[in-house]
Amino acid sequence: MTVPANAREALALVTDDFTELPGTAGPSEGADEGTGGGADEGDGPIGWPGYGRARAAAAARSGASESVVCGTGTVGGTRTVLVSFEFAFLGGSIGEGTGARVAAAHAHARAHRLPVTVLLATGGSRMHEGMRALVQLQRLAGESALTRAAGLPQLAVLRDPTTGGGWATLGAGSDVVLALPGAQVGFAGSRVRPADADPAAYTAESQLAHGHVDAVVPAEELRAVLGRWLSLLARPAVGPVPPPYALGGTEPSASGREAVARARRAERPRADRYLAEVFTERAELSGDRAGGTDPGMRCGFGRLPDGSTAAYAAQCGTATRPAGFRTAARLVRLAGRLGIPVLTLIDTPGAANDAEAERAGAGPAIADLFGAVAEARVPVTALLVGEGGSGGALALAAPGNTWATPDAYFSVIAPELATAILKLPPEEADTTADRLRLRPVDLVELGVVRGVVGARPADPEH
Repeated sequence: MTVPANAREALALVTDDFTELPGTAGPSEGADEGTGGGADEGDGPIGWPGYGRARAAAAARSGASESVVCGTGTVGGTRTVLVSFEFAFLGGSIGEGTGARVAAAHAHARAHRLPVTVLLATGGSRMHEGMRALVQLQRLAGESALTRAAGLPQLAVLRDPTTGGGWATLGAGSDVVLALPGAQVGFAGSRVRPADADPAAYTAESQLAHGHVDAVVPAEELRAVLGRWLSLLARPAVGPVPPPYALGGTEPSASGREAVARARRAERPRADRYLAEVFTERAELSGDRAGGTDPGMRCGFGRLPDGSTAAYAAQCGTATRPAGFRTAARLVRLAGRLGIPVLTLIDTPGAANDAEAERAGAGPAIADLFGAVAEARVPVTALLVGEGGSGGALALAAPGNTWATPDAYFSVIAPELATAILKLPPEEADTTADRLRLRPVDLVELGVVRGVVGARPADPEH
């Protein structure tokens, strides 16, 4: 499948029933306005010489009357407001007419409780309208904020190119950001970058690697992927997610040493197995929107067996990086805004403590996640499935609703490190593990977890 060349092709890529919004299909707003001060008729708000002719030529060339086409359509069974940019109309630039159309689209979305999906292809703000164009970015951000406050999801698909203010508002400001392969994506367009800039940095793939895009999706898969996201974000589960059943051993550990050893076994069930057990399908967020990713933290939304949606943030058994904590905080806040309950899976030896983690803000990132969970506007359920190493694990725990599997431990610090801190001989680590009372049964007695989950009951029909 070819990459869409214009706004209408982009719409056809994701929906078969696009209906343009009333009042957005006419001439570009302000096209026939005089500006006073000697400006030529139709030359826009700052009287740019020849702007009216340029706009007319762009309309003839593109078949569009402005740089956006706005309407509604069904994508994967979910109705959404669609805003598709026409790059052939003055480079998909954002002017007053663009701002007015996008504002009307957001207002329609709020009035009809619909998500907003933007198919971007823009070079940024329109030079011919000067600061009157640039302030449209504030207008777009304001509309997005109102839609966000209304609890409606916003998704963006980055086409080629997506640069300037369009990327910095409608693109990067969306809840979920998808991109087509090879798309040019960056705040700086190709004509304003430093001469020696690495062009690879301004690509969808680079933005994905650095935590600013959730997925790069081939054109032929976009309809299905976008439809999955829209469906998941539109159908929140009611009430807290029940803690999953234990997938590993079910007998209690006899000692602290045994609990630690069981949690560290390579064959112990990890996050992927639990997520596959809980959800029938999933869509994952990627990145902290601050330059980082952590493959050891899985965050996203999944469909429960009853068809409703829960969010999840799951540690995968590695030391959690600052980007992982920030991504989880992003997930918890988004889920709260959309009314979607959250399940967290705790499994980490602790927060990453190398020099790079400190430079990346380990402390602030952990604090951010503690705050997101404490302020969560939806129920959060946590399950300790393996190692619970100190504050890096506790940051994902749900106050009053944390559970444990028998294959787990939770400790103020790893027994070996506690032994070193207390200046005890290394061989005292096993005794220290017992003294820390880190077994699941100990955690219940201490009031740290609500209970220890068991295996799924056998089906009486089998």
